[in-house]
Amino acid sequence: MNLSEFDYELAEELIAQRPLERREDSRMLVLYRDQQRWEDRRFVEFPAFLRAGDCLVLNNSRVIPSRLFGHREGTRSMAIGKNNPKRSEYLSGQVEVFLLQPVSADRREWRALVRPGRKMRLGEVVVFGDDLKAEIVDRGDLGERTLRFHGDVDEQLERIGHVPLPPYIRRPDEAADRERYQTVFAKEKGSVAAPTAGLHFTPETLEQCRRAGAEIAFVTLHVGLGTFQPIHADEIVGHRLHAERYEISPENQARIRGAARRIAVGTTSVRTLESAERQGPGGETELFIYPGFDFRMTGGMLTNFHLPRTSLLLLACAFGGKEFVLAAYQHAVAQKYRFYSYGDCMLIV
Repeated sequence: MNLSEFDYELAEELIAQRPLERREDSRMLVLYRDQQRWEDRRFVEFPAFLRAGDCLVLNNSRVIPSRLFGHREGTRSMAIGKNNPKRSEYLSGQVEVFLLQPVSADRREWRALVRPGRKMRLGEVVVFGDDLKAEIVDRGDLGERTLRFHGDVDEQLERIGHVPLPPYIRRPDEAADRERYQTVFAKEKGSVAAPTAGLHFTPETLEQCRRAGAEIAFVTLHVGLGTFQPIHADEIVGHRLHAERYEISPENQARIRGAARRIAVGTTSVRTLESAERQGPGGETELFIYPGFDFRMTGGMLTNFHLPRTSLLLLACAFGGKEFVLAAYQHAVAQKYRFYSYGDCMLIV
């Protein structure tokens, strides 16, 4: 299989730039694999697709405000991050840091992407404010750096960090994104991108799912570079994802194991379920799912629409069938569904 087989055309106007006023108002394209047909529905109808014996599996990872704007020590910088953090110019030593994952037990050392990366050598210090600065202590592949922070990182992130909106949302993050780019059941801090299929749920929707007879189980997979990194080679086989941390508690594992059917909310929940089946209920996963994959735990999947040529689209095609899912995407484009993180969703059963 070649990556070029997983492509489609999308007008930029269909990329959702903001969430709907109400989470549950999204459209939902329902794909029936056995019948090879689909229906245009609404997400508010989702609980009607559940039944007694189902287990709805949700990723409760919480997004951290992991984008920081600072300047190289010894330079003066305009505070462009405050007003327009997506500007491409870097004035007077301006530096953007996108934190990926802590790599030390005290959470003072982090893997990160740094822009402009080529200018940032080992030993360089980035100043983010009076109470936070970081030194570059290691270089990695694809622009990665390891930063050692001086100051309380977690405390300062809540104060000066920006919501890590994906680059196809062409606007600065806003105060409202702190709440809307987060699921209502988010609990465990650690993700640098939202598990977006979960953004549609409200507490009322979850209660309706319970009333339909479904159990609800929570898993944790901290979304990192492994989820959204691009695939750099056209040949799919042999591509490796960056490792991401996951965990399932014994209580939730029992609910999952006891279910007649497991409906995973989001590709991260699918990867967590399938990873736990293969290597245990916690650890790190590099599981890359593409057509031909043997699904052992997943009986249904709710997912948002994904960018072409990505591991997320490959996973959806693996579960729903490549030709069927790609045809459904063409239908969604024609019907002007809203795409990507703040967009509509697809249920595959």
